[in-house]
Amino acid sequence: MQVIVVGAGQVGHTVVKSLAETHECTVIDLDEERLQALSHVYDVRITHGSGVRRETLLEAGVADADLVLACTSRDEVNLVIAMLARRLSSARTVVRATDMDYLAAWRAGDLDVDLLVSTAFETASAVARVLEVPGARHVDFFAGGEVVVLGIDVREEKPPEFTGRLRGEAERPAASRLVAVVRDGSWVKPGSHADVRPGDWVIVMASLPAARAWSRLVAGAAPVDDVALFGGGRVGTAIARVLLDKGISVRLIEPDPARAHAAADSLAGARVFQGTGLDPEFIRRERIGTARAAVFAGGDDSRNLHAAVLAKVHGVELTMSVLEDPAAAEVFEAAGVDVAIAPGDETAEKMARFTFHERTHQMAMLEDGRFEVLDITVRPESRFAHRPVDALRGAGVGALVRDGTVLFPDGDDLLRPGDRAIVLTEPESAPAIERDL
Repeated sequence: MQVIVVGAGQVGHTVVKSLAETHECTVIDLDEERLQALSHVYDVRITHGSGVRRETLLEAGVADADLVLACTSRDEVNLVIAMLARRLSSARTVVRATDMDYLAAWRAGDLDVDLLVSTAFETASAVARVLEVPGARHVDFFAGGEVVVLGIDVREEKPPEFTGRLRGEAERPAASRLVAVVRDGSWVKPGSHADVRPGDWVIVMASLPAARAWSRLVAGAAPVDDVALFGGGRVGTAIARVLLDKGISVRLIEPDPARAHAAADSLAGARVFQGTGLDPEFIRRERIGTARAAVFAGGDDSRNLHAAVLAKVHGVELTMSVLEDPAAAEVFEAAGVDVAIAPGDETAEKMARFTFHERTHQMAMLEDGRFEVLDITVRPESRFAHRPVDALRGAGVGALVRDGTVLFPDGDDLLRPGDRAIVLTEPESAPAIERDL
């Protein structure tokens, strides 16, 4: 595809990283240094200028584009870019928005773009998914929520018999399949005797009850029904709304008086405090340590890190932080924060979905784009139709949707035409997997 990406910031960079190897990408930005940095890493064309200028879009080749992704940090700018692209080409348009109001307007049919992705909503959804299966570092839902894709760290403190428990199929939770074991940057498709060690990362596909059983087995985690949420800005309030809708109790802590009052007015059912996660006396007085999980969305990585470590000290079992800088993820992990979520990655994943064939119903990125999960319908003429699921090289089939029923196959089970195969692969192999199926 001919793809134009407007905006070379965090979201744009992640989109380009996902698409550059398989599509012809042109990137537009006002910051020439950003453009040069991208062009040194990826095989992309660059156009220096403003995406809201007709001349810049035409110079970038919008007339021949198949897809325009407007992902600058300004919502109104992205909407204008999409309007111009509509007038100048037949390209499909995808818009990144930070404001949840634009998402509601798009869903109501009031905005003429093919897809609008709200960064706040996608971040809130990512937080909620992890809380559905506590103990996992990554959680995605496929097939209308009937298939859970989860990545779980095998921690050093697990008992020595843990590996043995995974060796036998009978010891694994039913309605699930262990798809990959990732060790030292490499991954293998495990057979019936998986060699799993502390320090590994296991990727599993399962039903929701089985996913929770895996979480208990690997991480010893129990369900979450009470969350302390630090930060009452746009992302924090979006997270609170999503959690409240799921019946999870929310205590929201915001240091700014005006924001705290606004959050209290708009979030029926949440307990809102004016305070800071950096105050040990406040943490003790309000018994924040009794919360099953704490989420940090304060907009400042250093303060979020300090607050997350302090919450751990006071007894919070599960800590999650929303990152401003994705590069900080390693620091948060080293400090013992359980899950770090990069809003740009969540947004870019949704935007990149539009480059896949219509047979691909859904896609997700794991481990900072290291892996992709695809939900692909098997064609009657596919060379892998009527062959075992493990015959698909460079990929792991974790689940099948057949005639409306979800199956978690053994390696010898056959792929059938019309099956939706939910497949784990690496980005460079994804186009071939799509063609083969």
